[in-house]
Amino acid sequence: MKFASPALHDHQPIPPEYAFGVTDPEQHVTLGANANPPLIWSELPPGTRSLALICHDRDVPTRADDVNQEGRQVPADLPRADFFHWILVDLASEPAQILAGEFSQGVTAGGKPGPAGPRGTRQGVNNYREWFTGDPAMAGNYFGYDGPCPPWNDSIVHHYVFTLYALDVDRCPVEGEFTGPDVLAAIAGHVLDQASFIGTYSLNPAVPA
Repeated sequence: MKFASPALHDHQPIPPEYAFGVTDPEQHVTLGANANPPLIWSELPPGTRSLALICHDRDVPTRADDVNQEGRQVPADLPRADFFHWILVDLASEPAQILAGEFSQGVTAGGKPGPAGPRGTRQGVNNYREWFTGDPAMAGNYFGYDGPCPPWNDSIVHHYVFTLYALDVDRCPVEGEFTGPDVLAAIAGHVLDQASFIGTYSLNPAVPA
């Protein structure tokens, strides 16, 4: 099973057009184009009936004390956790690609609608829901793809893992609003094969991606 992107290369920086946040010389960060990246796949295993796609950042700080604070830096040795950026299920194997911007274009305050997505897919709620809790201008359920926006003062590069799962079911066994962990639990025992690649991203000028 092969899975890749024409625009993203394994362990290389993610282009800013696919990011939620981009660097800004005055404010540190501003909203980006937030388009989903193009993706392609091939050589799916026999018996594949649907696909699931998950993108997560494995490097999110577990404490927010220093996050985006002037004169401070998020320590490199701080324990890190997963932050889910895209949860997509019920994806057909053909056409064997997702086009750039097909599922996301721009930042939507309060989040894009869901769970229904393009091509008969369903999309989960990403972790921007938790990130914007308490922000009246941005709070809401963030369905679908919202790209990288790591802390602008983080001392490490963030790694974004894109994983495609070939499943032996037509419909992922999740209902209503669901999250990345919900999907991972639901597809256990249904994965015929999977493939991943990693993109990197940083908003800290002192820490090149």
